[in-house]
Amino acid sequence: METKAIVIVGVGGQGTLLASRVIGSALISQGYDVKVSEVHGMSQRGGSVVTYIKYGDKVYSPIVEKGQADVVLSFEVLEAARALPFLKKGGKLITNTQQIEPMPVITGNASYPADIVKQIKDMGVDITAVDALSLAQEAGTSKAVNIVLIGLLSHVLDFGDEVWNKALEDCVPPKALDVNKKAFALGVKSREL
Repeated sequence: METKAIVIVGVGGQGTLLASRVIGSALISQGYDVKVSEVHGMSQRGGSVVTYIKYGDKVYSPIVEKGQADVVLSFEVLEAARALPFLKKGGKLITNTQQIEPMPVITGNASYPADIVKQIKDMGVDITAVDALSLAQEAGTSKAVNIVLIGLLSHVLDFGDEVWNKALEDCVPPKALDVNKKAFALGVKSREL
């Protein structure tokens, strides 16, 4: 199989690194060669965090160049817009609709762009946008936005729930496993709404 790529983008503290581990675990269990590269911005100050995942029969580099991502998985809507250059023609963008103001907006030096999801749709991009924060809170913790979005991603990487549940069991601490499995299920179901 040809090498495929996923770019995960978010803001520091949203769980992008855990998401990359869960996705990587699921991919490895299906026999893929997987490489993951984490690019930390000002992650501890709410800055951008980007993670690259490449998988296939044989992967030589984890770096995803612009125009190479089959999927962009975004934990925040402005980060989705910033990551668009990575998406290949015909690729899939999955995003949380949550808005987290970056420092220039907080300090009053910029304003948060309006109607980002609509603007992306108007560009002809295949986008699925959900309020993953509300679904995570419904599952029991706002910290499970990442797992809700993996539930959505499972429609693209259709390995079956048992593969994803095993990946969660391998990567999530036992005390948080039940709430994360619920968040995953809500993410899967949100695609059907």
